[in-house]
Amino acid sequence: MAEKKRKVGILTGGGDCPGLNPAIRGAVIQASALGFECLGLQEGWKGMITGEAVPLTPGGVAGIINQGGTILGTSRTNPYKKENGVAAVLETFKRLGLDALIAMGGEDTLGVAAKLYRDHKCPVVGVPKTMDNDLSATDFTFGFDSAVTLAMEAAERLVDTGRSHRRIMVLEVMGRHAGWVSLYTAISAGADYVCLPERKVDLEDMVARLRAAYARKKVALVVTSEAVDLGDSGQEELDEFGHMILRKRGVAEKLSEIIEKQTGIETRNAVIGHMQRGGAPTLFDRMLGTRVGVKAAQFAAAGVFGQMVALRGDEVVPVSLEKATGALKIVPAEWLALADLLCTGAAVQAASAAGAR
Repeated sequence: MAEKKRKVGILTGGGDCPGLNPAIRGAVIQASALGFECLGLQEGWKGMITGEAVPLTPGGVAGIINQGGTILGTSRTNPYKKENGVAAVLETFKRLGLDALIAMGGEDTLGVAAKLYRDHKCPVVGVPKTMDNDLSATDFTFGFDSAVTLAMEAAERLVDTGRSHRRIMVLEVMGRHAGWVSLYTAISAGADYVCLPERKVDLEDMVARLRAAYARKKVALVVTSEAVDLGDSGQEELDEFGHMILRKRGVAEKLSEIIEKQTGIETRNAVIGHMQRGGAPTLFDRMLGTRVGVKAAQFAAAGVFGQMVALRGDEVVPVSLEKATGALKIVPAEWLALADLLCTGAAVQAASAAGAR
């Protein structure tokens, strides 16, 4: 009589981003090679509540490495906020006969995994996915490189049209409450000012810097995070994980109005929004997604549960899910200093002044 195959479930939760399909592919190919039967839970933790799952095979995932999004669907469902949600998740483990579950997600998705392991010793392994790059236990998360690459290209295009029309341009990017997307976009695109959620925007300083930049170039670029503090947040709508829903805040539009009023220079804004979540993953995200997916399957086979696969230098290593989700990785002081040097025109002005002498 043939030995019953072990089963591993795979889910993708939270906001989608490039790199998820490579991670699914890597996990399925490795898990299958290790003798597992793979099931794809539909729409994140929602699938673990409803028990909706589809078979995943190496042949079925062979051609998805270059595809954006996630073939499994996703949602921001939080079992701990649903009536009998956790009980339903535990029942799904039993009913589907899962020996392990690979949860691919960011702070919220992996936070649920951490609680399930802590409270019920569920056999879970985490994979760090978020375009926000805000998980503190890993150097990078897949999705970030793809999102910033697109944002950088959008910023450069805005500068082209801004230069033609002699305008100041404002680009709003995603990233939630960590400023990594706005920081990397601003530095890589040569922006003249960057607004980050890690600190309140100094409007007076911003206007002065933009005047100086515009005087030199007849164009200026501001990159802003969707979550910056303009001192007018008021009552905000929250999601199931208690996070502020940012899509209706209109930060770029408000900044544009302030800049045009204070400088007298025509100012336009653009919001890249969910375009950052779609499209084919970059080489970096294809490789990182594949590596962490493969390693997660290896952890599942070895019974290494309650862990997340983290990138440390060039190695992928286990870190506890509790540690991985314990604190948000925000932009630290040394990176803020670099942004101030490169994205306020300070270095250019200093060099110009030295040359004039």
